[in-house]
Amino acid sequence: MSIWWSLHLRREAASVPLARRLLVGTMETAGVDPEVLYDLSVALSEACANAVEHGGPHATSESSGAYRVTAYLDGEKCRIEVADSGPGIAPLRGRTAPRQAPDDAEHGRGLGLIHALADHVDVATKPGRPGTVVSFDKLLKWRKDTPLMAV
Repeated sequence: MSIWWSLHLRREAASVPLARRLLVGTMETAGVDPEVLYDLSVALSEACANAVEHGGPHATSESSGAYRVTAYLDGEKCRIEVADSGPGIAPLRGRTAPRQAPDDAEHGRGLGLIHALADHVDVATKPGRPGTVVSFDKLLKWRKDTPLMAV
């Protein structure tokens, strides 16, 4: 089974639960295991929250007030991409995951959570061009009672 969808959302806090609800509804209907579904929905919420907070505006971008979410469920894997038109983020400089924020910090945990919840994470920015794409993958497990088992 293969399912994919893409959303073009305004950079507003209200867009985060919208993206999460679409992902949860799609994955519940497809029969994805609730534990995997929870991990992916939290990771998606963090990536969307980062796009809303840090994703623009950029003076040369027509879509500076928006970001894009794309999800692919393909067989045994789910891949999610969240793309914005902001200034980008600093490179990880040889690290594979961001530094952990202090326990009492109110911000700075998003990418760390995504790394903890997903099987593979990629954060891409292109020098000289606005925008960041956060993409992450997770292997899927299926409920035993699902009619749409991965084939």
